Amino acid sequence: MNEKYIHIYNNLINYTRNKDLYKNLDREDSFSDRLTLFLLHFSFFLKNYKNEENKKVLQEIYDFNFRQLELSIREIGYGDQSINKKMKDYINLFHSMVSEIHFWDKLSKLEKLNKISLFLGEFKNNEGLLTYFDNFNLNLSKKTLNSYLKSVIKP
Repeated sequence: MNEKYIHIYNNLINYTRNKDLYKNLDREDSFSDRLTLFLLHFSFFLKNYKNEENKKVLQEIYDFNFRQLELSIREIGYGDQSINKKMKDYINLFHSMVSEIHFWDKLSKLEKLNKISLFLGEFKNNEGLLTYFDNFNLNLSKKTLNSYLKSVIKP
């Protein structure tokens, strides 16, 4: 597998490790919570850079990221059958995220809040998460895909 996308993967992981994202969760965060936040970050990433020019590169990034996620699930200790089911669930979740945030920039605050709540319903302060993802989306729109490919961007 091509390692040239490891910088993007690591940046997305670092965004996901932001402790402020978890402060409104009434329990200890889990792998599933972190994975959901990772997938949401990745959804915004793909939304911002999706165009014909980037199509091939984004597909490679998509493949790389899901391969890395599969490896992480294997490290946790899931068996082969469980991994296939988990990966199918996570890929379906991811595609529903991409679908829900596709028109993010045109949505009202209430509509955005409803979208965030679909995926992060166990988090208590979804308005704080909405602000975070609005800012994340804005920051992505100001940068080029190439800056992420070259590992210039730091979370």
